Amino acid sequence: MKFGKVVDPGNVDFTLPEDHPQTKEVLNLNKKNGFKNVRIGCAKWNRKDLKNFYPKGTKDELVYYASQFNSIEFNAAFYRIFPEEQFKKWYQKTEDSDFIFSPKIPRIISHTKRLLDTDRLVDDVVTNMLQLKEKLGTCFLQMPDNFSPKNIDRLDPFFSYWPKEIPLAVEFRHTDWINNEIIANALNNILKKHNIASIITDTAGRRDLIHMRLTNTTAFIRYNGANHPSDYSRLDDWIDRLELWRNEGLQEVYFYIHQNIEEASPLLSSYFIQKFNKKFKTEIPIPKTLN
Repeated sequence: MKFGKVVDPGNVDFTLPEDHPQTKEVLNLNKKNGFKNVRIGCAKWNRKDLKNFYPKGTKDELVYYASQFNSIEFNAAFYRIFPEEQFKKWYQKTEDSDFIFSPKIPRIISHTKRLLDTDRLVDDVVTNMLQLKEKLGTCFLQMPDNFSPKNIDRLDPFFSYWPKEIPLAVEFRHTDWINNEIIANALNNILKKHNIASIITDTAGRRDLIHMRLTNTTAFIRYNGANHPSDYSRLDDWIDRLELWRNEGLQEVYFYIHQNIEEASPLLSSYFIQKFNKKFKTEIPIPKTLN
């Protein structure tokens, strides 16, 4: 994910902002302690993007990827509506593992139709994705940069139609959704009403998108490393913040790691999983890296 790429990451202040007051309020409504579900992975599984990750002789990339990670931020679903049969095949390939997919909603819905007149498309997309059965995790909708608050009236009808049994997270990139207080509050009310998770995007060139305002007990984080030494200290900071949120009531974590040079994603993910396991006494499988 090259979104937010900068020339010199060393000049960026990567300090995580303080939490919005609502985050603690939302998390404190949950009376359960400890994580219920933690998913950490990359954005893609194909060999071209994850160069040097697959051992020589690997016959099926997804089968191997699912043996190393417990999830995938499935970006490929953005570019086309895959048929039912394809989802069935992906299910069968991962059937014996504790693995889930977080499909990205196709761009025909988010970017072409811009959430207007999408009921039939949503029906098709959902019907096909349901072939993943229990391996269908939180899906995510990423709106284009120029989808501005003037389109706020499109949100409630779309989220009302989206099936409640399929968890959804949404990423807004127009800065006014986050940094205009009146608009941010209006958006927040809509997301809370429909139990939609508000994605936090951590990337070098768009520090304005780290809103730290959770709308439910799910943290869906899209982390974009810069292929820079600071990538690791940034991940350390996220471990500390997730510890705070867990203590306040966070239930689910979806943490998907990108790199500007994507082949480095497994190495960074391995580091993060090791740190996560050590901090939280979890046993998430640590992917093998050939680097």
